[in-house]
Amino acid sequence: MPRVNVIIPNYNGIKYLDDCLKSLMRQTFSDFDITVVDNASDDGSCERLKERWLGTRDMVKLIELSENTGFANAVNVGIRASGENKETAGEYVFLLNNDAFCDENALKSLVRVMDHKRKLFSAQGKMLQAKEPYKIDDCGDLYCALGWAFTPGKDADNRHFSAREPVTSACAGAAIYRREYFEKVGLFDENHFCYLEDVDIGYRARLKGYANIMEPSAIVYHVGSASSGSRYNEFKVELTAGNNIYLIYKNMPAVQILFNLPLILAGIVIKHVFYLRQGLGMAHVKGLLAGIKKILRGSDKKVSFGWTEVLNAIRLQFELWINCVRRLLAV
Repeated sequence: MPRVNVIIPNYNGIKYLDDCLKSLMRQTFSDFDITVVDNASDDGSCERLKERWLGTRDMVKLIELSENTGFANAVNVGIRASGENKETAGEYVFLLNNDAFCDENALKSLVRVMDHKRKLFSAQGKMLQAKEPYKIDDCGDLYCALGWAFTPGKDADNRHFSAREPVTSACAGAAIYRREYFEKVGLFDENHFCYLEDVDIGYRARLKGYANIMEPSAIVYHVGSASSGSRYNEFKVELTAGNNIYLIYKNMPAVQILFNLPLILAGIVIKHVFYLRQGLGMAHVKGLLAGIKKILRGSDKKVSFGWTEVLNAIRLQFELWINCVRRLLAV
């Protein structure tokens, strides 16, 4: 029984898959298996995997989906498939982007911190930019009362954020999750398709009383935007705008939404001005409208608030305010 099931969602990632898998084969922690879930790639990814990896390494498996179902569904397929057989269901699930490459001690560091902290739902690695590894790509996601998710260390010198830090949510591009807690938290919400699905599940875990951290000793190099093409584009702006509206609806009781509404509206206006300057204003509007449709379609996904969730929502509210200050001061 492997302790860790590694899940790699793939869509047209042939350029990076070999290096991604090679980095896993070099791990000092070896008690894991790998499942690649392919979202109907048309770049020869599956053929490359079958030719180079499946025949000679039993630890690598491939699941081929008939259409591009997005990140959330792909990782859910992998999580469910790796957990169907109790003999192969790992204690932990490690999600890794197809364009991410692990330092040889990354898995060892993540497993060690999960073993020693039972309240952890997830832990992510410190992600550095593959092309400029002296810069941070992602060191944990924070959520603030403006309705923004952000990573405070984005583009900062990699000497910063060298201590373990609590985060609102782990970036699922390189994060380990405790499998048993999925039963209470739930899996990734497939209505997100991609973007913010990791913030959503991390926030839900916080409402249940679990914690998420960034582990700086687990280094992962990330190309970034390998599937979407760039940091800012119509596809990404539409999805993030819609998913964010949906995320707020799902994870906050009505009174908290009303309480935060002035800041949320301010956050939307600030973002819209920014996207207008990028020539993406219409994409932002389309995304907001799509978010309203997701709320109507996914009304059954709203968190059920008992005393545990209410008390943790109050605790999180203080973090939302603090994170506003962190975001505005860019610290």
